[in-house]
Formats: sequence, C-alpha cells, structure tokens
Amino acid sequence: MKVTLSQKFIAELFGTFVLVLMGCGSAVLAGTHVGFLGIAFAFGLSVLAMAYAIGHISGCHINPAITISMLATGKISGKETVVYIIAQIIGAIAGAGILYLIAQGKGDYSLAANGLGQNGVGEGSPDKYALGSGMIAEIVFTAIFLLVIHGSTSKNAGTGSFAGIAIGLSLTLIHIVGIPVTGVSVNPARSIGPALFVGGEALSSLWVFIVGPIVGGLIGGGIWKLMDRE
Repeated sequence: MKVTLSQKFIAELFGTFVLVLMGCGSAVLAGTHVGFLGIAFAFGLSVLAMAYAIGHISGCHINPAITISMLATGKISGKETVVYIIAQIIGAIAGAGILYLIAQGKGDYSLAANGLGQNGVGEGSPDKYALGSGMIAEIVFTAIFLLVIHGSTSKNAGTGSFAGIAIGLSLTLIHIVGIPVTGVSVNPARSIGPALFVGGEALSSLWVFIVGPIVGGLIGGGIWKLMDRE
C-alpha cells in the first residue's frame, strides 16, 4: 500500500516533535542529573527510536538539512521537500511548547534563565565559543551526519534494518563533541522551535543554525555523491 503525502507529513511532524521534546527536554528537565553525556544520548536515542517508528513511512528525516540534502541528491521531490520542512518546523514548535508547559511546573524554572535547550554562539554558547567556531562546527558536524545517513541507507551498504542504529549513534557522537560549542543543532527545525519561545539571543543567532546545517547537509550529500556506487 502506497504511503500518502499526508501520512508522511504526520510522520515528520511527530518525529520532530519527539526529537525536540526528548532531546531538548533532557537538557531542560534532566540536565543537572544526566550531564552533557546524557543529553547527547537523549538526542541520539530519539533519532534511533523514530527511525524505526516512522522510517518506513517518511524515511524519518525530521530535519530540514536532511530533507534538503535528499532533494539535492535526487532522493526526494520538490513537493515532498516543502511538505516535509513545514511538518518538521511545526513539530519542533509543538515539542518546544510542550516542553515549556512541563518545565513551568517547577517552581524555580525561568524561561530567561533556564531556556528550552536552545542553541547559541558567543554568550549563548555553553562554553562561550565565538560565532566562527560555532558556524564551522555546525557545517562540519552536519556534513559528517549526512554522510553517515547517505552511506548507511545506501542500497550497497548492507546495513538493512541496522541503519537507524548507525544514524542514531552518529548523532550521539556529534553531540558528545559539539554540545560545549553550540549545544549542537545540525537541524534547523530543532533550533527554530526553542528559539521562538526563548527569543532574544537565541532568536538573533538562529540564522547560524539554519545556514550552517543546510550548507553542511549539502556538503555531506556532495561528498557522498563522489563516492556513490548506486
């Protein structure tokens, strides 16, 4: 039975919702308990779980950078690209909204002080990394992530149903290294959701986490095409 575009829309919306709620939620609700390593695994496990939950429906992009890279490599149509990205942004906003509602239940929670797991550079960076460092990190990390995605889902990869594990663990690895730099985006939707609620610095630096991952995704897809045997 053919999957409809509306079903793919719902899948991408739900998957991105889960990624933001659980990934950013690990930082906001459980960060003091699990630390950066726990947060890294929360993002990776979110992608891994959704890969098996919705991968057979939409491919489980849940990330505009992935969708745009897939478009550039001829794996998805322009119409699907628009629908996917709209769904991803709506899902991310919904995830951040639910997270905010939950976080408010703690008496000393403050949106201004505690945030919603938003990304940042300069004063908004966890370890105060400058704009240039943040942009380089987002481009390079996203390129690596997309190379893993293209490679592990290739017909010649032989990974079959294990592709989701490789993708989820690669995102975990990227977060282990990158959280101190920007909080790690590698996903414009993941950054847009929290930034819209937090505002201020998170919103003013949002362009870094839109441009960087998209450029990185295109580079990753380009590198894969140079090695592609499909």
